[in-house]
Amino acid sequence: MNEETLAVVERWADCAVAEAARLDGGEVGTVHRLDLADGRRVAAKTGPTDPGVEAAMLRHLDERGGLRVPAVFHAGDGVLVLEYVRNDGAATITPAVERDLAGRLAALHATAPDADAFGFPFDTLTGPYTQPNPWTESWPTFFGERRLEHAATRAHEEDVLPATDRERIESLVADLPTLLGHDPSPSLIHGDVWAGNVLVDGDRVAALLDPACYYADPEVELAYVEWTGTGGDAFLERYREVAGVADGYREREPAYRLYPLLTHLRYFGDEYLGEVRATLSDLGY
Repeated sequence: MNEETLAVVERWADCAVAEAARLDGGEVGTVHRLDLADGRRVAAKTGPTDPGVEAAMLRHLDERGGLRVPAVFHAGDGVLVLEYVRNDGAATITPAVERDLAGRLAALHATAPDADAFGFPFDTLTGPYTQPNPWTESWPTFFGERRLEHAATRAHEEDVLPATDRERIESLVADLPTLLGHDPSPSLIHGDVWAGNVLVDGDRVAALLDPACYYADPEVELAYVEWTGTGGDAFLERYREVAGVADGYREREPAYRLYPLLTHLRYFGDEYLGEVRATLSDLGY
């Protein structure tokens, strides 16, 4: 950890940092466990994005959604200081943890916005990328314009998505009102539930990290959890028991999978282009 970050933490804590250890996990930013001289233990995150945005997302998930996330202690000067939450490790996402995760996400998804619309009070982040969130009454319009078209345009500008594939996505977006085929209510989602963002304590979820939240069709979350392999049969069965899953989810799932694929294409490059194309083909485009 560099001296500038240590200085920020020590000013906030009003005491010295006795020991710092880098933590594993995450793709964007660096996280350290810090033991303070007065006995407190915290986590400090630095990275390329404004820590205030992540802090505001975490507070929203906690205060509005009741989701277990690390408490925010400080956000500023390029540093996010958080509650340290012990983790048994991503390898311990057992069926019991999957069921616990499903229950927690079902409760989160029961959270509605003040306005009956999709979006969020401010633009959020998915990894290093901005997610535009203007309040929009139509779900196909929001998901088409603010997620698929936005990501495809940026990917094309970044020279990782050829023009022909961008045109395929534009054709799909035009048909989304028919393809999605149901009328979901706006639900608060975490937005980035993969194994690296799930802290585990025995058979339960201790906390969820690194949100990319907004009010969406909750099936977006289900599709992502399945695509990342974070939850399988135990997860989906428990979610169905608690919240239900609308008919036709399997037909909608590839369209929802396309958004994180585009995000991964932007971040990791060509290795995801084949999967983007295969998903478009599966959808008939």
